Amino acid sequence: MHRGKGMKFVGDSRVPATRKPNIPKDYSEYPGKTEAFWPNFLLKEWMVGAVFLIGFLCLTVAHPSPLERIADPTDTSYIPLPDWYFLFLYQLLKYSYASGPYTVVGAIIIPGLAFGALLLAPFLDRGPERRPSKRPVAVGMMLLTLAAIIFLTWESVVTHDWEAAAEQGKIRAEVEIDKNAEGYKILEANTCLTCHGENLQGGPAAPSLVGTGLSPEEIADIAKNGKGGMPAGIFKGTDEELKKLAEFVAGLKAE
Repeated sequence: MHRGKGMKFVGDSRVPATRKPNIPKDYSEYPGKTEAFWPNFLLKEWMVGAVFLIGFLCLTVAHPSPLERIADPTDTSYIPLPDWYFLFLYQLLKYSYASGPYTVVGAIIIPGLAFGALLLAPFLDRGPERRPSKRPVAVGMMLLTLAAIIFLTWESVVTHDWEAAAEQGKIRAEVEIDKNAEGYKILEANTCLTCHGENLQGGPAAPSLVGTGLSPEEIADIAKNGKGGMPAGIFKGTDEELKKLAEFVAGLKAE
């Protein structure tokens, strides 16, 4: 073996001989395929986000949120309704197997199993395929979940009494109720407050007694003979008590 024979020197082109400043590459040769993150790509993201933000703000100004009256913890007749993205759980709790003594099943067990299965889907189907037909387990679980959510949300919307919901949450003019008045005590003695509320603001099953615009005679006739969903015979007092009740309700004027 001669000196210098059999020895080779290999250079690695990935290691630059001199350090260069961190300047973005020129992507003009590849238009539309790739670009520098800063500032090109990030600027476009900011512009798109700004357009959507301005559009969302315009919608909130043109269509403000439908606020309801101040929450009253003493109003047991009020039926709360969750936001649209929780309507499927709200509907699930209406069924006999997920409500009453089985509330834990509908509120914890069934949703826990559903969301747990979604979390485990990537571990149950670990194949490299990206086609839906090649991943039946993950795709099947996802389609089943979407179908259940859509069906329960739709059922919740079509079965809910939206007129009663709007009535119970309507903002009404305030009026000072004298709860020591004899007419109020007569209302309380005849269980009128159960439906009309402690502040006579009304509820899903009964209208407000404030600012009815009715005469004492009309109010007395309704209290005695009923009207709409209110049956006759609820009032059990005397004619004198009926008169005081009617005068009290007729005198409730909205401020």
